[in-house]
Order: sequence, then C-alpha cells, then structure tokens
Amino acid sequence: MNLETEKSMSRSELSTTPKRTAELEELLIDAEADDEQVQQSHPLVRRPWLLLLGLILVALNLRPALSSMAPLLSDVSKSLGLSAAQAGLLTTLPVLCLGLFAPLAPILARRFGAERVVLGILLTLACGIILRSNFGEIGLFAGSVLGGASIGIVGVLLPGIVKRDFAKHAGTMTGVYTMALCLGAAMAAGTSVPLSEHFGGDWTIGLGFWVIPALVAALFWLPQVGQKHGAHNVAYRVRGLLRDPLAWQVTLYMGLQSSLAYIVFGWLPSILIGRGLTPTQAGLVLSGSVIIQLASSLAAPWLATRGKDQRLAIVVVMALTLGGLFGCLYAPIEGLWGWAILLGLGQGGTFSLALTLIVLRSRDSHVAANLSSMSQGFGYTLASMGPFAVGVVHDWTGGWNAVGWIFGIIGTGAIIAGLGAGRALYVQVQSERI
Repeated sequence: MNLETEKSMSRSELSTTPKRTAELEELLIDAEADDEQVQQSHPLVRRPWLLLLGLILVALNLRPALSSMAPLLSDVSKSLGLSAAQAGLLTTLPVLCLGLFAPLAPILARRFGAERVVLGILLTLACGIILRSNFGEIGLFAGSVLGGASIGIVGVLLPGIVKRDFAKHAGTMTGVYTMALCLGAAMAAGTSVPLSEHFGGDWTIGLGFWVIPALVAALFWLPQVGQKHGAHNVAYRVRGLLRDPLAWQVTLYMGLQSSLAYIVFGWLPSILIGRGLTPTQAGLVLSGSVIIQLASSLAAPWLATRGKDQRLAIVVVMALTLGGLFGCLYAPIEGLWGWAILLGLGQGGTFSLALTLIVLRSRDSHVAANLSSMSQGFGYTLASMGPFAVGVVHDWTGGWNAVGWIFGIIGTGAIIAGLGAGRALYVQVQSERI
C-alpha cells in the first residue's frame, strides 16, 4: 500500500476483515523494521533447522532469570538480611531494565548486526546470572540489573529475526516463540527450589544453575553470526506517535497487564508461602499457572479477531486474571490449584492480546515497529512499579491482605486502557521515507 493510498483511508472505526486477520501473521515485530531491505528481502537460511533450534533455545532463556528468583526470594532475603522493600526492589529492577534497555536493541542491531548482538547479550545474561548468585548483596542487585537489561534487548531482537527468516510461517513461529517463553518461565519456577534443596539448601545453586542454558543457547547460536542478510540503506521514520492518544492506550495496557504478570513472577510464591505452602509447593503452583498460559496465549488472539474489535476479549481475560489473583490471595487454600489455572488462562490471554494490539492498531510494519518500541519501553518501565509497590505495602503492613488493593487498582486501570486500545482504530501517524 503506497503513502497516498494510506492517506486517503478513513481513520474512523474499522471492522475486522480477513486482511486485518491476516496481519496477525505479522505479530512478531522486527526491531530493524525501519529498514526497507529487511522488510522486503527473503534471505536464504542455509540450515533452517539449526536456526530454529537456536531461536527456541534463546527464547527459553528470556524468563528463567526472572521466574527463578520468586520461589527462592524468602531464602535469599533471610540469608542476606533483606527487608521486604529491598526484596521488592530486587523483583522490580529486572522488569525496569526491560523497559529502559529495550530502545537500545535496534541501535545495536544496526551497528553490529542482530545476530552478533544476540550472541553478545546471551553472554552478558550469563554474566548477570553468575553475578547475582555468587557475589553477595551487591552482586545480587548488579546481576539482576545486567540480566534484566540483557533480556530487554534480546526480547526486542529475537521476534524480528523470526519474522525476517520465517516470513511465510510467522503465525506458527509466533506460537513457538510464545511457548518457549512460557516453558522457560515454568521450568525455572518449578525447579529452582528442588535444585537448591538437592545441593544442601544452597539458594545460590538454584539461581546460578540457569547460566548453563544461557551458555548452551550461545553455543547453538554461534553459527548464525556469519549469516548475511543484505544491505540496510533505505530507512523510514514515524513522527507524532508520542502525541497519539491511541498509542498511549496501547502502551498503558501493555504496561499494566505486564505489571500484574511480573507481580506474579516476583511475589506469588512468597504470598503462597505466607499462606502455609512450602517453597517447593509454591514454585510448582507458579510453574503450573505459567504452563496453562500456553493454551490461552495461542487461543486469545484468534478469538479476539472474530469480532468487530478486541474490547470484549480484553475485559474477559482481565476478569480471569483478577479472579485468579484474588482467589490465590483470599480464597480457601484447598481450591488453590483451580485459582492458579484461572490466573494462567487470564494472563496468557492478556499478554498475547497486548502483542496483537500493536499490529492491529498500526497501518504498516514501520508504524508497528515504532509502536512496539514505545509500548515495550514505556510499558515495562511502568510495569516495574507493581512489584516494588507490593514489597513496600507488605513491609508497611507485615502481611499480604492489603496487596489486593494493588491488584484491583492495576487491573481496573488495565481494563480502562484496554477498552480504548481495543477499539478498531489506527494510530494517527504515517511512516515516511527518509
């Protein structure tokens, strides 16, 4: 579609069409999408099976550094004498870094090439994991920052590589990518405590173990560094996105639903331990809830595009999420697994819908790339405030009951933002060739 045609299109509410449904195949936004050569070229991948394996292994490493801490947080806090506020900061720092460092991804990719950056960042992720598990309180916080920054950068680059090299199978690869993320989170949440207990209750083993999959991923990614993907010489820019109300609604929805997700990653095991579960049991509940996300993360976008817009779908998945959270916090412990399943169904849908909205609210891939960067950068920075607030409130009250107010406020905000972001509209900006 050329620029003149785009300008002539109505900017009023749009009904979902087969063409817009097909655009879900573009769900994985390219971090280098401002480059026309990347968008239009179809590079020959010499060994696609090796690239696919490498991508899966890299994606598996984008959540363990976050979800492995939660089941061990009480042991870490007792060992190092951390207050609840300090523990909250520990869960907040990696999420904050996801937002702060995400904008560096396209800059580094243009300077060094996406494949080289992914390899280098896998190594910095490994260094962060080693730091936080072996060098006391200072290493714990410094390693959390380094790990969060690494995940933030790779999390932007990896979908772009998938979209570029598997353009004809983007929908399938979206599912593979999402499943790898959830699987990595679930494995770390469920096995970190058993690993620690197997080696004498040493929490440093439970945290430090995840350096191994990071190094394995780097080894399998190494052959991709020499691949060539053509010249980058035609660029586009998008102006005015920060002044667009719809873009901010998408960003706020991304950030607020992410805030609830990272509260779950950072604090749900501690909440459940406070209700009488052992650390192993709490980790397994978190792991099970994350595994359930596989189903709704694949189904929610498909179902959401069957109607005229996504507002109803957003309300449903947010209601499931809040129901699961309140059930885990207040309901009788005997029904805990039912609430954990409900939570997983809700949060899998909220995350995948947040990605879907980036595509549906954009006229072309260049706008989508910039909206993706905005929603991740500002959104994850906003999301980091949730885990910190939980730590502060717990420190003030000495219990978990008051945390329900945080759930309610964030969830209500996400629904309000989602009702705006879910309308069948485009953001009011255009991409321009430089």
